[in-house]
Amino acid sequence: MKLPLTLQALMATFGRFVVVGLIATSVHYLVLIAAVELAGWSAVWGSGLGFGTGAVVNYLLNRRFTFRSEVPHGTAVARFVVVMGGALTLNQLLMHAFTAWLGWPYLVGQVLTTGITLFWNFVGNGLWSFSSHSKSGN
Repeated sequence: MKLPLTLQALMATFGRFVVVGLIATSVHYLVLIAAVELAGWSAVWGSGLGFGTGAVVNYLLNRRFTFRSEVPHGTAVARFVVVMGGALTLNQLLMHAFTAWLGWPYLVGQVLTTGITLFWNFVGNGLWSFSSHSKSGN
């Protein structure tokens, strides 16, 4: 059964988003583990640093590969920062809850946190950050 073109396009875009996410998440986790295990940082701070590093990779690859955006960089970066600011807030709150309150291992908390923020990022970046259909200020 062939899916409607719009659903097929959405699924293809989500597939590219997942590939980019795996790359950016790998960078995030490498920085997180290095910060915790080598530098002695807390899991929350290490996760924040990893998040920021992964976000740079995420922006560059999602703009070009996932969403194939023609939105000017100035507009796309500003929108991306807003979406990622929300994701970073979620990341930090969830990591604190999982590690400090629940006492879970930081990598377990990070895997759950990554899964939760994945949908926030896809919707926010797909519908706003890289969308040429959004007007500035909307």
